[in-house]
Amino acid sequence: MRNLAEFLEAYGESHQNPVNQWVHFICVPAIMISALGLLWLIPLGQWLSLPGAAAFWVNGATVTGVLAGVVYLKLGIGVFLLMTAWFALSLGIILAVLSSGVSLLWASVAVFALAWVAQIWGHKVEGKKPSFIEDLVFLLIGPVFVSVEIGARLGLPVPHSSHSS
Repeated sequence: MRNLAEFLEAYGESHQNPVNQWVHFICVPAIMISALGLLWLIPLGQWLSLPGAAAFWVNGATVTGVLAGVVYLKLGIGVFLLMTAWFALSLGIILAVLSSGVSLLWASVAVFALAWVAQIWGHKVEGKKPSFIEDLVFLLIGPVFVSVEIGARLGLPVPHSSHSS
């Protein structure tokens, strides 16, 4: 598996255009949260007849989070902690939607679809294919890349990124 710098460099190659970058800054988190929202609806804990709270918390989103966490941990403890924070924020948003009475299914489908349409447009502006066409692991790298790029723009110390802003 590539290291973090290699992933960020490769991802950055198809994300040079400022318009495409801004589309990604908005849409990558939206896709991540909405995908986790859809995965939340897979009730693995209920299917496994787990008791009480375990049935609620063991679902497609939490299992996917644990599996993605293994990839992030291989990229470094900093990446793992960063993405754990993103995952916690995503779960907070999912729980807020669940408690609001809004349909998590339809909200997630709408956000997911709109964000992907915008991402496709962003890559059309860029003139390059999305990185995940080459390697599906880039679907996990997108949120890291966005975090690193935003951090760099804010002047925070960040791992190597393909841009110096």
